[in-house]
Amino acid sequence: MQLNLDDAPAGGRSDWLAQELRRAIADGRLPVGSRLPATRTLAADLRVSRGVVTEAYQRLTEDGQLAGRGRGGTIVVAAPVTAAATSTGATPRPGRDPAPFAAPPGPEIFDELRTAPARIDLSPGVPDLAAFPRAAWLRAERAVLADLPSADFGYGDPRGTVALRRAVANWLARNRGIRADPDEVVIVVGTVQALGLIAQVLHRDGILEIAVEDPGSLGARQHLQHWGMATPPVPVDDDGIRVDALRASGARAVLLTPAHQFPTGVVLGGGRRRELMRWAADGGLIVEDDYDAEHRYDRAPVPALRSLLPEQVCYAGSVSKLLAPALRVGWLLPPRKYRKALVDAKRFADLGNAALPQLVLARLMESGELERRLRLLRRRHRRRRDAMIAAIRDRLPGATVHGAAAGLHLTLTFGRDGYRGSDTDLAAAALAHGVKVHPLSWHSQLPAPPGLVLGYAARTPDEITQGVAVVGEVLSGG
Repeated sequence: MQLNLDDAPAGGRSDWLAQELRRAIADGRLPVGSRLPATRTLAADLRVSRGVVTEAYQRLTEDGQLAGRGRGGTIVVAAPVTAAATSTGATPRPGRDPAPFAAPPGPEIFDELRTAPARIDLSPGVPDLAAFPRAAWLRAERAVLADLPSADFGYGDPRGTVALRRAVANWLARNRGIRADPDEVVIVVGTVQALGLIAQVLHRDGILEIAVEDPGSLGARQHLQHWGMATPPVPVDDDGIRVDALRASGARAVLLTPAHQFPTGVVLGGGRRRELMRWAADGGLIVEDDYDAEHRYDRAPVPALRSLLPEQVCYAGSVSKLLAPALRVGWLLPPRKYRKALVDAKRFADLGNAALPQLVLARLMESGELERRLRLLRRRHRRRRDAMIAAIRDRLPGATVHGAAAGLHLTLTFGRDGYRGSDTDLAAAALAHGVKVHPLSWHSQLPAPPGLVLGYAARTPDEITQGVAVVGEVLSGG
């Protein structure tokens, strides 16, 4: 690496070393999989205190580029997206790229955006994948396999393994204030399968529409519509969904993200909760997607609706934002009225989730490992959120930031006077310059001011700053 300590500013040696290591990872001098010198060895070579090296390593570990492997040393586990994009030969083009923003978003839109080349991906809904606890997962998997009877490799309960259902019940009691018996829990393939099963069961019960928040998740809306559900929009304001508009819609069921509304980030207020409880008491069913409930920074947790209305709420959650979407593990707590029908729907969908990942996850949850990871991620996400807010203030001073107190993303609005173009054009121009974002209009059925939805959990502070700067340049140039 040809490190020269004379280049380091006085009093800033850790910053300098961290930056030099980032550059070496980005340009390939330290490729993914390479092992760094021990902190004591590098400190001796540079003639600095060991604390200088330890702090630099820690910063890159928090950024997701390094990982400690115990006796295996400190390993490079991820390169910056700028290096990844260059290695694939992708070159951002100036001007507007018509795909995937040329037409209204169809069922394949997220696949198209995911595979579109970009230097910096600020798409929402993606956790820090580099932080996946590989070593802890392997330890838990070995322990599970060592103790697993041969009979447990056969077909199991379609509701899921007893171990994971018990672990989920305990997790929800500790973290969300929900009291549930393990027999009430159904393990599903993420929240999207929960929505599909609910839609099928409600459709057979004569319920043909599920009202949705507006703005609200495009993906959730697409899944409900795929299963034949109409999705009438109900506006959201600073206190959450407008229950008066929900009543006026005539819908008998509603999908909510009350703990951290997607994409605005608002929390369902106390007054609205009481109104919603009265609506549910009149025969309404609430489908609660407990989206981003664990990721909070500047406010106390709010109770899950399920903890207040167990017989009027169909509750869904997952580990997609806690660990990784690729695990495809979530849970569903149906009200008694629909429990058997939903278990039957799960049985005939796939006979139940794969058992081995369930048992490994159960061990991580019951050992406290998942909560330790969550504490680490909260600190990391807070720093990344703060970096994004600072960059927005610097580069997009006319934008209004929503949802900063929790979650893994921020929503920006510009107002009618702040930006007169369409937000899909703005997102297309940003992508043409190498930065992925979501236009707010994707998640709206009702007319709304232009805006963007920006994820920060999966990017380093430097990448976030660069990405927001590109959006600012595009916006000022438009």
